[in-house]
Amino acid sequence: MTQWTRQMNPTALPGDEGGLEGFRPAHLDWSVEDGVGTVTLRRPHRKNALTFESYGELRELFTRLSSAPEVRAVVLTGAEGEFSSGGDVFEIIGRLVQTDMPGLLRFTRMTTEVVRQMRRCPQPLVAAVDGVCAGAGAALALACDLRVGTPRARVGFLFTRVGLAGCDMGACALLPRVVGMGRAAELLYTGRMMDAQEAERWGFFNRVVPPEELLERARSLARELAAGPAFAVSMTKRMLLQEWAMGVDEALEAEAQAQAICMATQDFDRGYRAFATRSKPEFRGD
Repeated sequence: MTQWTRQMNPTALPGDEGGLEGFRPAHLDWSVEDGVGTVTLRRPHRKNALTFESYGELRELFTRLSSAPEVRAVVLTGAEGEFSSGGDVFEIIGRLVQTDMPGLLRFTRMTTEVVRQMRRCPQPLVAAVDGVCAGAGAALALACDLRVGTPRARVGFLFTRVGLAGCDMGACALLPRVVGMGRAAELLYTGRMMDAQEAERWGFFNRVVPPEELLERARSLARELAAGPAFAVSMTKRMLLQEWAMGVDEALEAEAQAQAICMATQDFDRGYRAFATRSKPEFRGD
């Protein structure tokens, strides 16, 4: 059954068939412990601004995760008290203003592919957000399934401030579903920053925690998800994504089929037996 959750991806990079074996990023930090992967954006001298290389490594990582059943949940964070200030002004934007239209389109398709692979990978993604979370950085946090922030976090979709549309990296599709259409329109039209309290009140953050507790609280949430029935959680993520474009009748049939598949798993049997014996289930993702 676990194999059923792995998606055939026509945009996978060469060598991705082997999961995470051999993945050694040079522009990100990546580690796995107890089934929870942690990816850290690490350019603190530039507030973890993204480069062409870090975009490429993020795309590769999230593509490979579709074939990495040993990783059951992932935390995305930034180094040294910042999440990400977005695309690097000099290394990306300064080069884009001198790029022709085919080159611009290759870049924007590459950045959107990062979000596509984040949504497609079966693992639930938890963003741990401290400090600045702006532009493409905000888009990465938005693409995660859950977001934990700190009181000093600031979130902004700054694209209109530099003459770009707010529809960057899926923001126009994802943000209204997280905070509502009117609020999304305000944020994307104005490019203003939200403080942490507003972001939590509007539903962008699932919770706000003290900065010194951020990473551990995010990992604790990820560990809780990782300890659950991995197949069922990945199926839930898949259906949340697929049902956006469905009518209610179509969604009901899709959920009936998805749930029937889950009922054929060993984890479902384990869950029943644990309930019947009043014990804690030990889910294995099969």
